[in-house]
Amino acid sequence: MDTTRLDGRTLACIGVALVTWSSAYAAIAYALPSFTPGEVAFARLAIGSLCFALWLLARRPVLPPRRDWPQLALLGVVGLTVYHMALNYAETRIASGTAAILISLVPAATAALSALWLRERLPARTLAGLGVALVGVVMVVLASGKQVKFEPMAAMVLLSVVASAIYFVGQKPLFARSSVFGVTAFTFFAGTLGALPFALHLPQALAAAPWPRIGALLWLGLAPTFLGYIAWNVAIHRSSASKVSSFIYLSPPIAVLIGWVWLGERPGLLTLLGGAVVVGGVILANARGRAPRAIPAACKQS
Repeated sequence: MDTTRLDGRTLACIGVALVTWSSAYAAIAYALPSFTPGEVAFARLAIGSLCFALWLLARRPVLPPRRDWPQLALLGVVGLTVYHMALNYAETRIASGTAAILISLVPAATAALSALWLRERLPARTLAGLGVALVGVVMVVLASGKQVKFEPMAAMVLLSVVASAIYFVGQKPLFARSSVFGVTAFTFFAGTLGALPFALHLPQALAAAPWPRIGALLWLGLAPTFLGYIAWNVAIHRSSASKVSSFIYLSPPIAVLIGWVWLGERPGLLTLLGGAVVVGGVILANARGRAPRAIPAACKQS
């Protein structure tokens, strides 16, 4: 498979992941008044794991080889348990704008790790596009009126960035030996077990929580977690991790668009301009260079 191009199926998977992930921020904020950050992380991972378990029982695919289980377990704990726990706790302490800007460093971290771990070549055009898109994200966040204040707790978001990059890049070699569903399912089982100690009082919280808050947990587990991660990992399997991760920059503009359509929150001119800059940066990061011109046979003869 040519991992230098993005075909229609890959772009569709990226779109599903981004739309569902963009809805997760509002769902997390809605659930947190009734649940702790650890309970939210465990609940969404547990619901996702249940979906994967039902799928494995129904389809009975070839499971990842035993030699990959330790790496899958480590990736699940780092990329799912650590990522969600750190991000959830950080969002209860720091400004939402700060979190949005810092989490947008995931594409750059993924690109750097892909170059070191997978030896993916990063053209200057890709690096320039990532930089332009990051500028656009900052414009969108600042124009949306979100508070930006950097403080020590912001380091938790940076921990989430590193954990996410390790998860995305670390899985890609395993996709060559196992199915995307099998690899993703095993990481979810490990991630759920890793989050279990932080959710020992979840049954009591569920009993006391109103149904709309519980509905937010169900949405988190089914859409952003189960569907979102499957779609994203399929896209990474079909293309390079650095190219696919560059599309994460589109998440803040998509969130603004959802707020415009759903909540009637009309974006300002600077927000729209920032969104255009983000789109331009992503296009630049994924643009293909010109293919070298073929040398006529007559010119090859000496």
